[in-house]
Amino acid sequence: MSQEQTLVARLAELQAKLQHLDSMHRARQEEVHVLSQHLGQLLSQAGSEGGNNSSGLPLYLPLSPEVRVLLRNLTGLRAEGGDSTQLLRLPSVYHFLPHLLENPSTLRPAFCLSRGRSGVSVVLGLPTVRRDMQSYLLATLQNLVDSMSPEEAADSLIVVFVAEVGVTLLSGNNKSLDAVRGLQSKCIVYFPQVDQDYVLQVAKQIEEQFQPQVESGLIEVISPPVSYYPDMESLQQTLGDPPERVRWRTKQNLDFAFLMMYAQPKATFYVQLEDDILAKKNFISIMKNYALQKIAEKSPWFVLEFCQLGFIGKMFKCVELPWLVQFFLMFYNDKPVDWLLDHLISTKICSLDKDSKHCKKAKSQLWIHYKPSLFQHIGTHSSLKGKVQKLKDKQFGKVVLFFPHQNPPAEVKTDIKNYKQYTLAKAYRGESFFWGLLPQPGDHLSFTFSTPTMLKQ
Repeated sequence: MSQEQTLVARLAELQAKLQHLDSMHRARQEEVHVLSQHLGQLLSQAGSEGGNNSSGLPLYLPLSPEVRVLLRNLTGLRAEGGDSTQLLRLPSVYHFLPHLLENPSTLRPAFCLSRGRSGVSVVLGLPTVRRDMQSYLLATLQNLVDSMSPEEAADSLIVVFVAEVGVTLLSGNNKSLDAVRGLQSKCIVYFPQVDQDYVLQVAKQIEEQFQPQVESGLIEVISPPVSYYPDMESLQQTLGDPPERVRWRTKQNLDFAFLMMYAQPKATFYVQLEDDILAKKNFISIMKNYALQKIAEKSPWFVLEFCQLGFIGKMFKCVELPWLVQFFLMFYNDKPVDWLLDHLISTKICSLDKDSKHCKKAKSQLWIHYKPSLFQHIGTHSSLKGKVQKLKDKQFGKVVLFFPHQNPPAEVKTDIKNYKQYTLAKAYRGESFFWGLLPQPGDHLSFTFSTPTMLKQ
C-alpha cells in the first residue's frame, strides 16, 4: 500500500473506534440519567415526608444548599418547593419482555468463563446448543483459531454462547466448585440437572482443548439464565408454523439478542457465526480491512455479508447493534431472525411508493456482499430436531482438506487399510491426507523416528 492508502486506512480505523467510544460514552450518560431520576425521586420523597423514609431514618446525609440545588437541577426538580416535572419514560426491553422484571439477574450471564478481554477490533459471536446427532463446535473453534495469525488472535475475541439455560448464580468464593469441575472461570453457576452436565462439559472441553486461547482471553464461554426466556408454552403461533418450530425460532431470536448485548461493548465490529462452519485463512484481517475500506469510502453500510447462508458471517458495527437487539426483542415471537434483519434493512431504506426492484437496489447500499465468501456451512443436522440442512455456499470455493507440513524422517506403519492413494505415509510426508477404512479396536498408527526426536504436541 502507498503511504496515502495506509493513512486513509488508519483514519478509517480511528473513526470506527471513535464511534465505538462515543457509544460507550452515551451508555454512561444513560446510567447517569437513570441515577439522576432515582435521586429526584428520593429528593421528592424527602420533601414530602420531612426527610425520613418509612423506617424513620434520614433518606440522605445532610447536604449543603449548593449541593441540593445541583441535585435538583440535575434531576429536573424545581429549585424551591415545586413539584417535579413529569418525566417521559422511554420504551425499554421490559416493555417487550416484562417477565425480566421478576428477577434482577435476568440480563446477566448465568455462566461465564472469561479473562475480561475488550477493546479489540472484532468480536465473533458463536451460539451453540445441544444437537441430537452430532456436535461440530470443537472442530469449528479449532478451524477459527487455526485460521488466525498471531496478530489477528491478539486483536479478536470469540464468545461461545451455550444456549442451554441455568438457574442460580452462586456468589462468594467458587474455588471448591472450580476444583471439582476443573474450571478456572471468573464466575460459575449451578444448573438444573438437565443442563448442568452439558454446559459445564462444553466449558471444560473448550478450556482443556484451547487452554492457551482461554488463558490469553481469545475465547470466552457464557450461558444465559433460565429467567431470561419467557414462557415458551404460551407463545403466539405465527406464520402457520408448528409450535416446536415457533419455540425454536423464538429462542434463536432471544439468543442472538443476548449474545449481541454481551459482545457489544467489547469490540469495534461484531460478526455473527454458527457452530458448524469453516473459515478461510486470515479471515479476520480480510473482514476488518474491507470494513475499514467501506468506512473510508463513506459507504453507509449496516451489514457486511461474508457468507450467503442464513446469518453466518454477517458483520455489524458494534455501535449499531442496539438497532438489531431492539428489533429482535420487539418481534422475537413473530418471525425468524434472518427475516427480521431483512425487514430492518427494508424499513430503513425502502420506499413504499417504489417497486421491489428499486427496494432491492436501495438495500444493496446498506447490505453489502463480499466475494468470495469467507465461511462455509459444514453441518448437516440442524439444532431444530429432525431438520436436515445441506446448505453450501457456492462462493466459498473448494474446501482445503489438508495443509502440507514437514515432519522429521520416520518409518510409518498402520493396521488400517487406506482408501485408494490416501495412505498414511503420504499424509506424513505432507503430500495428501490419510483416509482409512473401517478402523477396529486394537489397530495402530506407529511412527518410528530415524533419529531420537523431542515431541512438543
